[in-house]
Amino acid sequence: MATDIERPQHEGLEARIADAVAPTIEHMGYELVRVQVSGKERPVVQIMADRADEAPFRVEDCEAISHAVGAVLDVEDPIRGEWTLEVSSAGIDRPLTRTKDWNRFAGHLAQVELQVPQEGRKRLRGIALGADAETARLRLEDGSEASIARSNIRRAKLVLTDDLIAATAAPASQDPEDADAPPGPDGKPH
Repeated sequence: MATDIERPQHEGLEARIADAVAPTIEHMGYELVRVQVSGKERPVVQIMADRADEAPFRVEDCEAISHAVGAVLDVEDPIRGEWTLEVSSAGIDRPLTRTKDWNRFAGHLAQVELQVPQEGRKRLRGIALGADAETARLRLEDGSEASIARSNIRRAKLVLTDDLIAATAAPASQDPEDADAPPGPDGKPH
């Protein structure tokens, strides 16, 4: 697959899992958004993905990724003992983990949690203005702009708003079931 795909940054066990599963996911036409491992007794490995073609993510996508990733992780065996795999879409109030995410959702409300406080603040909230490989930008609620080192971002995600719902629903407004329907007398699927 293309080598210009930007992968989210992970550390430790999550990085090992991401490195193991990303090539398989990418080969299948998906992009890795986030790997998160939680729990001690029986860890849960959460794989969050998007379709590379930006089409709506469906249950069938989760199933396909789950089967492929499960097989990869069984071979790689990064976690001792029993664990559970969860595969999901990034969702509407998705994490902003890649430059592409920051730029695609510029103009929408985001909240950011920093590893090290910036100007006395560890949490920022504002309109995403985009990003490059090193820096993400927000217009804060007081109207000022903040440039944040991406390496200092612990977590960043979109905030669920009516505008975000409308923007993400627009491309998905055509029912995928209608795409296979024969055209009616007006030329539209029925």
